[in-house]
Amino acid sequence: MNLLRGIDIYQVIKGAKPEKLTLPIPPRTDHADHVVKTALMGYPELAADHLLHKEMVGKLKDVISAILRQSNLEFINARIREGDDLEVKKKKIITRYRCYRLLLEIFFNLIGIESKWVGFSDDEVDFSLNCIINTLEAWENQEKEEYNEPKVAWATIKIILDDMKRIRKGESMLAYIAREVEDSLNKDRLMYSFVTSMKDKLQNNIYYKLSLMKACKFGNDYALGLRWLRHLGFVQVSTNPVLAAIAYDEKPELWDSFKEVVLEHPEWLKDPEKYADEIAMEATRIGLMENFLVFRVPFILSNYHDGLVSYQLNPNIASNVERSLEDALKFYMRTQEYLKIYDSYLLWGYSEVQEKGRPNIVFKVAGAYPAALEIAEKLNERGMGTNITVVYTVSQEVLLGVSEMKGMAKALKRGIKITQVYITNMGGRLEDHLREVEAEKLLRDALSKVENSEEFLEELASDLGVLEDFRKLKDFDEKIKFLCKKKVLRKLTNPAFVKAITKSGILGKDEKKVYDELARRERIIGFAGIYVTQRVYKILFSPENRPKWINYLQEKFGLTREQAEEILDKIDVLPASKRKTIDTILTLASRNMTHTEFPDQQLRVLLESRKKDFKLIDYLESVMEEYDGEILNELMKREDFVKAYEVSPELAKILNEVGIKGDFGNRGLRVSEWPNYGPCVKTMTQFTEGYERFKLKCVEFVKKIAKEVSTIS
Repeated sequence: MNLLRGIDIYQVIKGAKPEKLTLPIPPRTDHADHVVKTALMGYPELAADHLLHKEMVGKLKDVISAILRQSNLEFINARIREGDDLEVKKKKIITRYRCYRLLLEIFFNLIGIESKWVGFSDDEVDFSLNCIINTLEAWENQEKEEYNEPKVAWATIKIILDDMKRIRKGESMLAYIAREVEDSLNKDRLMYSFVTSMKDKLQNNIYYKLSLMKACKFGNDYALGLRWLRHLGFVQVSTNPVLAAIAYDEKPELWDSFKEVVLEHPEWLKDPEKYADEIAMEATRIGLMENFLVFRVPFILSNYHDGLVSYQLNPNIASNVERSLEDALKFYMRTQEYLKIYDSYLLWGYSEVQEKGRPNIVFKVAGAYPAALEIAEKLNERGMGTNITVVYTVSQEVLLGVSEMKGMAKALKRGIKITQVYITNMGGRLEDHLREVEAEKLLRDALSKVENSEEFLEELASDLGVLEDFRKLKDFDEKIKFLCKKKVLRKLTNPAFVKAITKSGILGKDEKKVYDELARRERIIGFAGIYVTQRVYKILFSPENRPKWINYLQEKFGLTREQAEEILDKIDVLPASKRKTIDTILTLASRNMTHTEFPDQQLRVLLESRKKDFKLIDYLESVMEEYDGEILNELMKREDFVKAYEVSPELAKILNEVGIKGDFGNRGLRVSEWPNYGPCVKTMTQFTEGYERFKLKCVEFVKKIAKEVSTIS
């Protein structure tokens, strides 16, 4: 008799809701009991993470043995029998799924970098992995005996792989790995083939190797897929309103979680427009909550050094110090209340417990405005942490980094533990801007050589596939700018653009030579972000400058050497918005560097690392290397790059005070110029538009709930 006939196991599992975490924690007798009960409540990831604690070192074998014994009994007891009604069957399916998921999550934690962070010995890890594999296979075989096939095992694996494959709609490293693992599955030994294939894909991954070597740190520039990236050693995630919106699109169940919050706020239901910004804030918090939870382990294990989630403050008030600080405090306090509950489960039964609930968050402060200097200082003074973003220039990054230092110094003098902070380098966006400027100049020069400008632009728009949008524009100048925007013209070597420039004759009439010249310019522009990253890093963290900053901090703020070293240790340069493999591999550093990677950038780096001639050792400490001087000379012919690369008078004064010498120029972007700098204007426009779209979507959702509640009433 087929006891599972008519039951969609996959949907039963996907529809299961976890119990609510509450305080006080229900009775537990020991670590194994706590792990199993927490997993069966619907939190197998939390249950597995509970084992990632330094007090578990030397005890792991015994605890794993107890977990396997207890979970095995739960699995056996969840056998479906004749007479079980549909609801009982569903509960048993969910129990088995959670048992499978618990062991898989423990397995992945142990093959991942996490086991190294904790300090487990190879012996206890190997023992645990072998026992877990044997148990998974035994459960799979039991399912075969009962139902002729391991239906819950299949559904469990499918759920895991499907979650990986949907990241960035399949254009990501994790989706690529999922497809590889899927192709390697053996239906006769399903669980064995799954876990061994995943182990191979993770431990042979370039990011795992770099993390294991402590050659660089990495973060994710995306809100999903973090748990797998944590296994590879990733310790940071950057977010913004656009990414929050994508998270809700790719993981629609987030709306269900947000609905619970909406129903707790009758004032929202009464007047959603009035509370629009607060609604958007809470929706973002819900969308990011999984990020906070995934990174609790590295945050706690590293004493607030790693595992940070970057949350972007409302871009509409980025130039307002008081309102930005108020929003940050509100978000921080709300997050802290939930994390206190979560940490109570995560750290249950351990004697050496740090402060519970401290949010593993850094606030993204828009360096497009002078107000960022004060916001950064005051947030760090409170121990809250910052990630300076919307920055492209050496002067912005270093000046704002000094503001972070000032805030951290004040915190330490008051006995407040400081949080890791970041100064983002949005190199890819700088390059986008330089490319747009270059394309505009070329196109305007081309137009001066053709007889019919309108006809010339129409043909280019048609070849680029944007004729319909192009014809909506009335202003001639706007038409030129539109055709040169990144979303329309991603590269100067676009065939349509090459054809147009060749037709004009400004670079010659030989299309191959025109292509080669445009490719040369594309390559030059592609090094802009790399050069800025290098200069910032060397000014702050080169072997000759690091001691100078430590002395400066001691003397300027009356700190001990240990305190000054802690401040410098907890500032990382964060290369972001990367478009090419070299943006990552040419700026690696073992200290004070965290790369934040888009999912598609991760895939590019992975595929590059699999090439025959790729040697990882060639790129260690690559940020300190000297690259093609001719490229730098060419870049210095571009005004906006000069503003990005040279230092401003404000920064020159500080560098002189610190004692840092160098030929840094004096034409760098001044503080007063930040709001009007091309890349700042473009990025803030995009962030603001993205925030407004997401806010509108959230408000419309609340209106919908209000209507439903009104109908029921």
